[in-house]
Amino acid sequence: MLPAQTSGHAALILSHVDASSDQAGRLPAARRERTAVERAAFVSALTIVMGALFVITYTLGLGDPIPRGIDAAVIGNLASHVQAVNAVERVADQNLHFTRYPSLAAARQALHQQKVFAALDLTQRTPHLYLASAAGASVARVLEQVALTDTRIRVVDTHPLAQADPNGVDIFYLVLVSTIVGFLAVFQVRVNAVGFPLRYWWWFVLAFAPAAALVLTLVDGPIFNRLALPVLDSGAILTLQTVSSFASTMVDLIGRWAILPTWLFFVVLGNTSSGGAVSPPLLPQPFAFLSEWLPSGAAVTSLRNAVYFHPYQHAEPIAVLATWAAASFAVMLVASRRAGRVQAA
Repeated sequence: MLPAQTSGHAALILSHVDASSDQAGRLPAARRERTAVERAAFVSALTIVMGALFVITYTLGLGDPIPRGIDAAVIGNLASHVQAVNAVERVADQNLHFTRYPSLAAARQALHQQKVFAALDLTQRTPHLYLASAAGASVARVLEQVALTDTRIRVVDTHPLAQADPNGVDIFYLVLVSTIVGFLAVFQVRVNAVGFPLRYWWWFVLAFAPAAALVLTLVDGPIFNRLALPVLDSGAILTLQTVSSFASTMVDLIGRWAILPTWLFFVVLGNTSSGGAVSPPLLPQPFAFLSEWLPSGAAVTSLRNAVYFHPYQHAEPIAVLATWAAASFAVMLVASRRAGRVQAA
């Protein structure tokens, strides 16, 4: 196209925009006020709906945790201590799934690897119930009640929680804060750094995740000594959360409404099903299923393993996190290229 033609088209577009602006400015003041009121009412109603969804999911998912299938090991003959078996099954609402193990050592190994949440040893004169509260504090609290109903059963916690975190929720809070920081940073930078070059934006997303992860890990770990967080492992796990790239993609795809899918995916669904506040065996469906496959649940599981089961870190949640991170960043690259530049949210 010739320069003169380009200038002509640009002038035509600018004149059209100016005319549209003048026309909008000439709207009656009452109409402009009514439009503003309508938008404020719509945003307010939408905010209330999002809050209601938040309350509903947390109430249904976390408000009434009951056993829905707890894997447990058993050593010995179930018929040798019928009363003890009945007592344990009673506190679990008959939702224990027993698997026989040849020895106590094998059952303890299954506890270490988190294949089971409890191990009932019936080979001793006094039945022993071995728990791992670090694997699921809410499950342990349910099963510990057996000591109140049958004093002949001895309860042993093989992996107790940290003294600073007796309820086992610090990891959940760490992931929740990491989630909020991730999407707030994206939205605020988009609003306050309009025209940020695209290539710099990609580097920002890549650099922000490990920087935030490292700071949060140091604060919750070595600085305040809340948890024995291995810095490198925990920082890498939090870095793999996909919040920043997901939020950036949503901004490019749907603009100012990007917070809606981000909030729904990470806060409403992700944190409810993460297993941080209530262990997956006590969650209703579909939250129990989502716990394994969403980034929040994978992050909570990986961090718990890093802190309490370091020699037995599982590959599956790490693979889930890595897959989400790679896919989310790739989609962000495509979406931002189509958008052409970083725009205000």
